[in-house]
Amino acid sequence: MKLVTKSVSFVVAMLVVVGLGASPLAAQTLRLNEILPGPARDWDGSGTFSSRDDEWIEVVNVGPVPIGLDGWFVTDGDSIPRFAFQGSLDPGARRMVTGRESYDWERASGFPAFGFSLANSGDAVLLWQVSAGETLLVDQYAYRSHEAAADRAIGRLPEGSGSWVLFDALNPYTGATPPPGTGCPPTPGESNACSTTPVRAASWGEVRRIYR
Repeated sequence: MKLVTKSVSFVVAMLVVVGLGASPLAAQTLRLNEILPGPARDWDGSGTFSSRDDEWIEVVNVGPVPIGLDGWFVTDGDSIPRFAFQGSLDPGARRMVTGRESYDWERASGFPAFGFSLANSGDAVLLWQVSAGETLLVDQYAYRSHEAAADRAIGRLPEGSGSWVLFDALNPYTGATPPPGTGCPPTPGESNACSTTPVRAASWGEVRRIYR
């Protein structure tokens, strides 16, 4: 459920005020990698399940050099800052962020504190970079309701650059609407490795058209 809506101009103004900045080179190498908007178990390791705290997103550095993460932040479809990164990320490394981390950052930064607030009916995750007074939308993914079913993650395969697929071993997807399921489990903080080929259900009419 969406409780607050603000414009992108508000986002830009607030992030300029707090002085975020980063190298434009990083815009070519940091990518959204995996998203789990519908948790049904304790993904953050707190010992207690929370539909807010156990949502998570993951980014990956697909470039050949370390990335300074200052100036990078994520929002959902409302374009309200949900989490701003700090530190650096080595080549090939991933950074998983939980809904609890998002909530704690929002409270500490003076933003409305709801966590990622990823809607199960469909939403979007956007990755932004602030550099030299400009706010750039670097990467984004909009998902639909079937992708947000319990404990299904949406990730890139191969990671960082491939097509988006479902990591749905915990809740198999049998529908025909893309993206396809892989039968592989979500991989927070780890490589999006999957030994199976994503498949999409097809009607008998589609099969006949292919082979006639």
